[in-house]
Amino acid sequence: MSGTRPAGMGGPMGRGYRIDRSAVDAKVSRKTLRRVAGIAVPHRGLIGVFLFFTVLDAAITVVNPLLVVHIINDGIRERDGSTIAWLAGAMVLTALVDASFTVINGWLSSRIGEGLIYDLRTQVFAHVQRMSLAFFTRTQTGALVSRLNNDVMGAQRAFTSVLSSVVSNSISVVVVGIAMLALSWQVTLVCLATFPLLFLASRWVGNRLAGLTREQMDGNAALGNVMTERFNVGGALLLTLFGRHADEDRTYAERADRVRDLGVRITLVGRVFTAALLLVPALATALVYGIGGGLVVSGALSLGALVGLATLLLRLLGPLQGLSNVRVDVMTALVSFDRVFEVTDLPSMVQDRPGATDLPAGAAAVEFDDVWFRYPLAEEVSLASLETLARPEGSANPDVLRGLSFRAEPGQMVALVGPSGAGKTTLTHLVARLYDVTGGAVRIGTGGEDMSDVRDVTLDSLHRTVGYVTQDAHMFHDTIAANLRYARPDATDDDLWSALEAAQIAPMVAGLSDGLDTVVGDRGYRLSGGERQRLAIARLLLKAPPVVVLDEATAHLDSESEHAVQEALSRALEGRTSLVIAHRLSTIRDADQILVVDGGRVAQSGTHEELLAAGGLYADLYRTQFLDDVSPGVSP
Repeated sequence: MSGTRPAGMGGPMGRGYRIDRSAVDAKVSRKTLRRVAGIAVPHRGLIGVFLFFTVLDAAITVVNPLLVVHIINDGIRERDGSTIAWLAGAMVLTALVDASFTVINGWLSSRIGEGLIYDLRTQVFAHVQRMSLAFFTRTQTGALVSRLNNDVMGAQRAFTSVLSSVVSNSISVVVVGIAMLALSWQVTLVCLATFPLLFLASRWVGNRLAGLTREQMDGNAALGNVMTERFNVGGALLLTLFGRHADEDRTYAERADRVRDLGVRITLVGRVFTAALLLVPALATALVYGIGGGLVVSGALSLGALVGLATLLLRLLGPLQGLSNVRVDVMTALVSFDRVFEVTDLPSMVQDRPGATDLPAGAAAVEFDDVWFRYPLAEEVSLASLETLARPEGSANPDVLRGLSFRAEPGQMVALVGPSGAGKTTLTHLVARLYDVTGGAVRIGTGGEDMSDVRDVTLDSLHRTVGYVTQDAHMFHDTIAANLRYARPDATDDDLWSALEAAQIAPMVAGLSDGLDTVVGDRGYRLSGGERQRLAIARLLLKAPPVVVLDEATAHLDSESEHAVQEALSRALEGRTSLVIAHRLSTIRDADQILVVDGGRVAQSGTHEELLAAGGLYADLYRTQFLDDVSPGVSP
């Protein structure tokens, strides 16, 4: 029944006094308030009905205490059994109506809350997954997931728990206060004089718990990060290989010990508040019966009115305690909204321009025209609140590419070689517009003069045109079939097997007990490196893009795996334009054009024989990096 549950036992105060009161000092703009109101618009009908039943539920609080007054005065004292029966029946009916309102409010609250959570989650998810690669290179995944879960849940409370609490408690205080004053203004004023003690206790406990709870949340987050990093496949493998189990046990135990001590202190402070919750009502009840009893003896107050006052007093405690924290509750919910909006307001550095057009079918020529590029600063792509170790940066990052130009004609293989850090991988990222150039242009087209700046075409058509295989092929924790169909959802099983055969991995998959339904594990760790690479190539073949980028796709593989992957790659590159970061000599020999990238520029270009004859950096790289790759008996 509205207002009857003792605070501290799950009521408004029991929920609210652990909220971080630092939210009260947060600045929430009017723009945020307008946006919150805008989010509520699609649910305004349900919210209106919800508030209507909330007001009725709060107003009905006083009905049963007033019926008790008449049962005692008009029924029991007058020995009128009929009146007692009718009034008792009215109390039962009131209880049933109140229970109905509770169920209806619960359903409405759930519909509104879950609807808001759905709206916010889908908006944030849709926005985040369209952010540029630069955003994800800086953002901590755990912080981002927290925004999608915890802050969205906190924002939802503004329209359910907080809204209903404020409205219900306000109506209850007004209605119950008027009823008590009508029965005996003297007793009511004396009782209300004790409630400042409760507010003082609430403020003291809230201030104490704010810091402790924040520390506990940070401690739990630290424990969660430790487990997340150690319990994934890569972390578990590293831990085992270095034999750090005892050290990890000790580190975890120290952090858990801190969280345990904070939990004890929080519980102790909470018990102090619980004691205050029990003490103040007990004092108020004693005053009601002490002063009211004297008034009954003197004839100034009826016995029924005395019992009614005591009953109404209990109905007044919960709402008053809830209203004592209303500012904390409201600001906490609004701050959650602000944190959600902070993410959705962050623009992606890479997005479709107005009027962007689709690339034409068959676009396979790639051109770099005086391309300059520097990686963006943190404030350009991310939020400090999403980076655990955010650090101030200089005014600008250095240029990684400096006036780089070349052209790959349709069907050509262009090999990229050069020392580490020369800008080869950065160059390949610009083809699919994972980043935007800071100067010059990257163009894709059918050849000749029919070339389009990648910034002027739609991202969807660009991503259909360009396919990637990296040296660490990512697989989702799903089946082989699901990972392959990520490239082409409508692919049939026959299409999958054809791609697997072309990628030289069909026999291995066929030999698995579950075949295409085999789950590859977290990041594909149940497969070997070569198997993951060949599955990635099969996925590429299903996509069938005109332009292929290979970022050292055979690096870190053993000879047998590399041979199988190279065979698969030869099938994948047939008839396609390819940019290949060279790792093996065979790649260089097969290339139509070799680009030697150094210091962000094309230092040399030509065929293998031409560059060897010219000498310079390529000849040095060939002698130091590629000559050992020559098979026995084969002349370099």
